Amino acid sequence: MAFEAVKALPLPVEELLAGRRRLVIVPSFNEERSVARVVAEIRSADPGAVVAVIDDGSADRTAQIAEQAGALVLRLPFNLGIGAAVQTGYRYAFEHGFEFAVRIDGDGQHDASELEVLLAPVLAGDADVAIGSRFIGAEGYRSSRPRRFGIRLLAWMVSLLVGERVSDVTSGYQAVNRRGIELFARDYPSDYPEVEAAVMVRRHRLRMVEVGVSMREREHGRSSITVLGSMYYMIRVLLALGVGIFRRDVIPLDTAGS
Repeated sequence: MAFEAVKALPLPVEELLAGRRRLVIVPSFNEERSVARVVAEIRSADPGAVVAVIDDGSADRTAQIAEQAGALVLRLPFNLGIGAAVQTGYRYAFEHGFEFAVRIDGDGQHDASELEVLLAPVLAGDADVAIGSRFIGAEGYRSSRPRRFGIRLLAWMVSLLVGERVSDVTSGYQAVNRRGIELFARDYPSDYPEVEAAVMVRRHRLRMVEVGVSMREREHGRSSITVLGSMYYMIRVLLALGVGIFRRDVIPLDTAGS
């Protein structure tokens, strides 16, 4: 896991992306009040990307509003959870030959204007997976103090497991190349995907870096993880990590590089 500045790109990001297919995966559950703005921001930041909203069995008009905003909508029959929704996006990216994929949550907390910053280390060939960290020099919303403590504790635990420093293991703002797409399309954690995926990436010897990004406060709705539930969440994550270490096999990847 690297925190150093990635090497300079030979060309601007938009030129490096020209002609290269990328998919922006937007997992969404009951986000009718924010999804249109998220899609619009992504299309403004990267007009050449395909935006795929994964409607995880929403009971509101998330799917219809996303379609009206110009997104491709993949509908799950009922609420399967964040892991299944994200993996659906990666499977679509893998099966349809996309070279890059970016995940942005549908609640509007991730700033799509930072897409180029997140993609830069992947385009430069420095990483297979780039994770947007709110704890590397970036300013902005960082959630409540108890949740920050939990995130840092999990980051410390994961750092011990992977043997490298990790700062933000719960970030859902990520960019991957073809190797990352293939890995996550074939096997993606269901309950606590971001934390377990960081360990998966290390076990499969993919290169991962963290990039400083800012995060905005959710405008509508509320997180599925409350302050009172943070301790329970953390215990469950640690148990899931322990089980995953012993039960998750290394999958041979067919792709080579980005």
